Amino acid sequence: MDAKPWRERVREEDELVEQLQLLAAESAKRRAEALREGVDELGSVAEVARELGKSWNAVYNALKKQEKRLPGGTGGATTE
Repeated sequence: MDAKPWRERVREEDELVEQLQLLAAESAKRRAEALREGVDELGSVAEVARELGKSWNAVYNALKKQEKRLPGGTGGATTE
C-alpha cells in the first residue's frame, strides 16, 4: 500500500497529467507539420489520407486544429 498522503499523490498525478498534455500537444504539432509536408508533396489532403490509410477528414482536422493554434491562424492545407 502507498504510504504517501493522498494530497501528495493527487499533486503528483496532476503534475504528470500536465506533462502528458504538453507532450501530446507538441506531438500533435509535429504530426501536423509532417502532414503539411505530405500535402505539399502529394498535392492534397485526400492524397495524404489515401497514402496513410486514413480518412481525409482525420487529416484535414489534424491540420485545422494546429492552424488555429498558429499566430494569425493561417496554414497551407488544401482539400482538393
